[in-house]
Amino acid sequence: MLLILTHENADFDAVASQLAAHKLYPEGTPLLSWRVNRNVNQFLTLFWDAFEFVRPEDWRRRRVERVLLVDTVNLPSVRGLRPDRVQVRVIDHHEPENERETDWTYQVEALGATTTIIVEMLQNSGVSLTPNEATLLLLGIHEDTGSMVYDTTTARDIQAAAWLVQQGAQLSVVRRFLNIALSSEQRDLHDRLLQEVEWITVKGLDVALAAVAAPDDFEDEISAVAHRLRDALSPDGLFLLVELKHDHVQLVARSNTDNLDVSVIARALGGGGHDRAAAATIMERDLGEVHDELLELLPSAAKPIAKVDQIMSYGVQTLTADTSVQVAAEHMQRFGHEGYPVVDNDSGQLIGLLTRRIVDRAMSHQLSDMPVSQVMKVGSFTVTPKDSVEEVQRLMIEEGWGQIPVVEEKGSERAGQLIGIVTRTDLINLLNDGGQEVDEQDVRRLMADQLLPAVWDMVQIVGAEASEMDMPVYFVGGLVRDLLLGQQPTDIDMVVEGDAIALVRRLKGEYGGEKRSHRQFGTAKWMLTAEEWATIAPGAELKDVPEAVDFVTARTEFYTQPTALPEVERGSIKLDLHRRDFTINTLAIRLDGAHLGRLLDFYGGRRDLDQGLIRVLHSLSFVDDPTRILRAVRLEQRLDFQIESRTLELVRAALPMLNRVTGDRIRNELELCLLEKARVPLMKRLDELDVLTEIHRSLVWQRETEASFARVPALLSDPEWRQCAAGASEAVVYFGLLLHSLEIGPQRSIMARLKVRRTTREDVLAASQLTVDVLGLPDDAQPSDIYRTLQPYSGLVLLIGLAAIGPDSRAGRHIQRYFKHLRHVEPVLDGNDLLEMGLEPGPLFGQLLGRLLDARLDGEVASEAEERALLRELMAQTEETS
Repeated sequence: MLLILTHENADFDAVASQLAAHKLYPEGTPLLSWRVNRNVNQFLTLFWDAFEFVRPEDWRRRRVERVLLVDTVNLPSVRGLRPDRVQVRVIDHHEPENERETDWTYQVEALGATTTIIVEMLQNSGVSLTPNEATLLLLGIHEDTGSMVYDTTTARDIQAAAWLVQQGAQLSVVRRFLNIALSSEQRDLHDRLLQEVEWITVKGLDVALAAVAAPDDFEDEISAVAHRLRDALSPDGLFLLVELKHDHVQLVARSNTDNLDVSVIARALGGGGHDRAAAATIMERDLGEVHDELLELLPSAAKPIAKVDQIMSYGVQTLTADTSVQVAAEHMQRFGHEGYPVVDNDSGQLIGLLTRRIVDRAMSHQLSDMPVSQVMKVGSFTVTPKDSVEEVQRLMIEEGWGQIPVVEEKGSERAGQLIGIVTRTDLINLLNDGGQEVDEQDVRRLMADQLLPAVWDMVQIVGAEASEMDMPVYFVGGLVRDLLLGQQPTDIDMVVEGDAIALVRRLKGEYGGEKRSHRQFGTAKWMLTAEEWATIAPGAELKDVPEAVDFVTARTEFYTQPTALPEVERGSIKLDLHRRDFTINTLAIRLDGAHLGRLLDFYGGRRDLDQGLIRVLHSLSFVDDPTRILRAVRLEQRLDFQIESRTLELVRAALPMLNRVTGDRIRNELELCLLEKARVPLMKRLDELDVLTEIHRSLVWQRETEASFARVPALLSDPEWRQCAAGASEAVVYFGLLLHSLEIGPQRSIMARLKVRRTTREDVLAASQLTVDVLGLPDDAQPSDIYRTLQPYSGLVLLIGLAAIGPDSRAGRHIQRYFKHLRHVEPVLDGNDLLEMGLEPGPLFGQLLGRLLDARLDGEVASEAEERALLRELMAQTEETS
């Protein structure tokens, strides 16, 4: 027979899983555990006749061949069950802590509830449910997901719950049995635990721990008591230790934060569960021993709480009290800020906050000339970098401030000075991040592994010097993206919150090198020779180290009108990242001092990097700069990612804006696309999205173009052909092939739209004419005919033509023959020899030398003597005709 079993102290998820399994396998017997939770027992008592459960006291010893084990991986003891003689199948939503049994079969999926797994199987099997059955299954999902708010909850849990409601599950019953009243024994235990609570601070977390011995006759569940105590105390973590009948201790643990994983402690004590709720039964140890062991284990389960300096933006723009509402509105529109701290004109002390909503209302009432001090929110609410994020959240909720200024801590030289700001968006991003923090040690290790050793030494030196100058310095954008993808960066540049030029000046003074700077743009280059690199990184290999390191002052930008180039002003690192195109390019790694290795992710870039998505940062981003459409496709194909669905909608909506972008900007982006290794799928994708035809109605991707692109790498592997493209970018070759199949008129029109350089225009048009000429040569064309046809064309044009035609075609063989052999053929005799033979200089010179070259090419002459004989014969014929 088939027996359907679960764990002791069965909760709703366990019992509901047994019911669902019985619906799936009607031949099986769902045998309840000896102990079920009190709320489960009350439910079953009321609805017992609706189900076919068997109580353990009613079980009669029978031979069991198969066991279906749900919501547990531990086989319970049952009369008639021989573990060595049964086939066991496990369905659970937690991976076993120990190694799997080799002869068992497992279906383990990381979902919020085991019930969800079997409900999906019921859906696929077309099984229908009664309302009572659907209600019990819904109780199983709700209880184990915390009514869908535990972090372990998945979309599949929610979808399964929705299906159960469709099947008739009664939500009123679910509410009743998830929150039943405590029994008198539970209330007594609750009061005793409350009196014994001790508060422990672990890594900034407030943990409540209570340990008591229960009366010998106590047989009720403890989880409901834990639920009430958690609601009453609101700790970050709650641990209850209850000694039962003096032979074992029951642990029940709850967590209210991602920073405390209570399952770590439960597993260490022989139990299990998930990060927010866990339990363990500890045998053969008294209450005091377990209490002390739990205290030792606590640090291993806790992560430091998030601090303000992890999410704040350094650098803060303020407004003085006498600033007019009109000026404030202009600032908000230009920089996109939702609010500004307002400081006193004289003391510079914070006196209030000005929000965009207040400014908009003042402007609507024609109060543009009024000083902001008369409309702002009055107050001075601040935090320090070491305050907890919870403190920020409290201030935002209690005071209604969407931005909380950050000031230096007491005791520092600049105590109370404004140094940054935390916005509501910063807080939301942290909450939505799911606690996926990247350890600074891991990031440092990643940089040490991926960067050249000499460059890593240089980075640490720069970070130390920047720290001395109190200037945060960062790796940003594509460099960080490539590091996290395991790719070695090529260009090394850094963003400085402060004065990049001053930092490079200091580096030059300490370690040598040259400085090139542009004060207008706040940029500087640190030029380094091999000798200076050796000073910076003694003992490190200096192969491939860059000749210069770029430093840029953090800046912000704004667009005065769509498609125009942006105007730029100095800003914070957050504003610098905010101006970028896609989320995966908004990551930054801080490099200075103790902050070395801190990863900044204000806009969800790491999440999209993990999921392989190209997501635009702002909904108007493609309107501001439509060339980002080409960059989106370029990144998508280079990284083998996908453009996120909403971003794809924005791309399609913004396509007409490409018509308003200057041709040279589009050409530059198109050339970068043509230089990508994945240029063929990239161009196909541009064509699929109608980007090419939006650039010009005649610009299309064709099958023959794809074939010609594929020929280029093989041709360029030949040193002679590669030399032909040496004077021009490789992109010119591909650009010529992109237009090659078009008529001359569309070619000219496209190149005019893209403002193509004159030399490139001439090469593209020449390649088209070359194709006409070489295809016109007959099969038996003489070498001299091939030479005369192809000699006017440059090597670059020949390369484009050969890639377009194909080297294995007849015309392609003509080009190959000319390029590899015929173009190198020359007669031995030249004009000086004609003078010695008594011929007067004139047009005849060229005619005779041309005829001599043809004879050499066609094999009529093969030596100097034969050339002289041919010349004498030609001269004699000329004299006869004259």
